[in-house]
Amino acid sequence: MPSRLLALTALGAMAALVASPAHAAEPVTAILETPPLWSEDDADADDPAIWIDAENPADSLVITTAKEAGLYVYDLQGDELQHVDPRPAPGEDDAPGRYNNVDLIEDFKLDGERVDLAVASDRGMDNLGIFKIENGRLVDVTDEDAGTIFTHSQEEINGEHTAYGLTTFQNRSGSYALVSRNSETEVALLKLKAEGDEVTWQKVRTLELPASFELPNGEEWTTCDDPGQYAQVEGMVVDEATGTAYLGQELVGIWKISADLKGEPELVDTAVEFGIPGIYDPETDECVYGPDPGYGGDVLRTDIEGLTIYSTGRGTGYLLASSQGDNTYAVYDLKRGNDHLGSFSIDSGEVDSTQHSDGADVVNVSLPGYPGGLLVVQDGDNTPEGTEESSTNFKYLAWQDVAQNLDLRTNCTRH
Repeated sequence: MPSRLLALTALGAMAALVASPAHAAEPVTAILETPPLWSEDDADADDPAIWIDAENPADSLVITTAKEAGLYVYDLQGDELQHVDPRPAPGEDDAPGRYNNVDLIEDFKLDGERVDLAVASDRGMDNLGIFKIENGRLVDVTDEDAGTIFTHSQEEINGEHTAYGLTTFQNRSGSYALVSRNSETEVALLKLKAEGDEVTWQKVRTLELPASFELPNGEEWTTCDDPGQYAQVEGMVVDEATGTAYLGQELVGIWKISADLKGEPELVDTAVEFGIPGIYDPETDECVYGPDPGYGGDVLRTDIEGLTIYSTGRGTGYLLASSQGDNTYAVYDLKRGNDHLGSFSIDSGEVDSTQHSDGADVVNVSLPGYPGGLLVVQDGDNTPEGTEESSTNFKYLAWQDVAQNLDLRTNCTRH
């Protein structure tokens, strides 16, 4: 684990954050939504990735994960174009595939041609699902012999400390994925490599974020969870212009570190709940919390979820983070110390409001119907009109609407 010095350094930065004033969330509304996904069908919307068709922007895709239900692909009108089933369970007592997060790789050289890839973390198999995007559809090109990421046996996989969050990035040395581990503080850096007409990966190194912190009062603090489960990361994104990775440790805060996972991580912001003592009660399977000592930030409410970046230029733009606990999205400056610039909520309009949002993705080019860019977010508590049953889905927003309400910049690139 990182040294005690790291935790103390992080807390020093935290003190300034705690002193900043609270910010009210500006309301925006979504333009449309995808069809509902129902838990009774083992379908649980989680994370989106927006693929832009450079030749015909109207044919751009929104590729999403639905956990045990696999992957769903939608068009810009929110209509389903394709459903990819999860991988079957290897044995009777084993879990099937579970696609958790998804991201994109562009212009990847595979079997003599340049292709775009959709890369998904498979929590059920502890590996990746890799698909080339061909004629508007996903085609599986995963190397079946690539192996697992964190575990070494099916028994370990069944323990579910497997691949969880995921983001991808590219630089001059190749194409990479950052993959976090469920119920652990570990994040792995994988290099994606062509193997004939398939794609495999090689683990480069891993990072372990702190699992405990020394508070200013001298006490040691850890997040409260089931025994054997630690402060995991899910939402992640890389600013390719600067090579900086942002990692959302769900119950702690947002870290930043070089995307190659070298150097020491630095806390950008911490959850409001940071430092609140909690004791796990096995009888109720819940945590019993004590009084808030006031060591946390004033923006993010746990869980801290989907992270995405809207770029306005090389190294400039905005980091967006889902503050799941209060149904808002925080916006941070990519420069000037990652200052918090404001927050917004997605209220009811043409479609219903968004709650408990998990994954999110944004692009900075105008697409048909989405001036300034497209923002897609998961809605963790979708209630379609005419029914009281709860479901999940994805909401589509125009970046221009978000930017106007928060006085943010809009990139002028068009397709």
